[in-house]
Amino acid sequence: MILVTGATGKVGGQVVAQLREQGVEARALTRDPKRPGEVYGDLTDPATLDAALDGVDKVFLVWPTLSADERAAEVLKKITERVRRVVYLSSAGAEEEPDPVNSSHRMIEGLVRESGVEWTFVRGGGFAGNDLGWVAGIRDGGVVREPFGGWARSLVHEADLAAVGVRALLDDGHVGAAYAVTGPEALTQRERVEIIGEVIGRPLRFEELPQEEARAYFETWLPPEAIDDTFEDMRALTARPEPVTTAVEEITGRPARTYREWVADHARDFAGSL
Repeated sequence: MILVTGATGKVGGQVVAQLREQGVEARALTRDPKRPGEVYGDLTDPATLDAALDGVDKVFLVWPTLSADERAAEVLKKITERVRRVVYLSSAGAEEEPDPVNSSHRMIEGLVRESGVEWTFVRGGGFAGNDLGWVAGIRDGGVVREPFGGWARSLVHEADLAAVGVRALLDDGHVGAAYAVTGPEALTQRERVEIIGEVIGRPLRFEELPQEEARAYFETWLPPEAIDDTFEDMRALTARPEPVTTAVEEITGRPARTYREWVADHARDFAGSL
């Protein structure tokens, strides 16, 4: 039995689906006790995890970064005392980046390592799914407004992150490995908006957002201390694009999905009823 946390999210949902497609029993964890076909459990409350962990051998761990960090040691102890293997969805910057999000991932990686369980870290670079944050602007006026239009990332499809995680869950050869997982090409924000427009058949426009205006927006969802680090990362990746790795193909045997393929998979999200 494999328990998948974050199972209602993009990557976790793909892990559940891909495991079940291969005939593997996967238990989907949810904080909503009324969701059919899933098991209740809250990673901010270790007392709720006993039933979810019953009979579980391996866990695909998606951590609620920052929001549950205060209880991370207690929760990870509960999990790692009950299971043999943990595959953790981490971040490409977990090893050295000082910002709060990457520091959280580094802390979780450390707790998993120290627990003594078999572990694999799937360190995602930029997640293509974050571009769904552009949906409202694209639907309403065909405009995406962001700072640093030349910010270039090698965004990875959630299905590829999941596929790497599934292999790490099922195959013993990935124990003790930390994989940097990216898409097959680095694209700027401007280039990605152009691709979305081509796929959905609509003319779209990218507008450079002034940094002070962007800061006010980022303050609605990022801790203040993280904003300067975020801007610095964006400047760095504007000057030097994010590296591209071949981890997806090496581990799964198939090339990483392109950004255009990801957009095609989410065309309905971007286009709405058009």
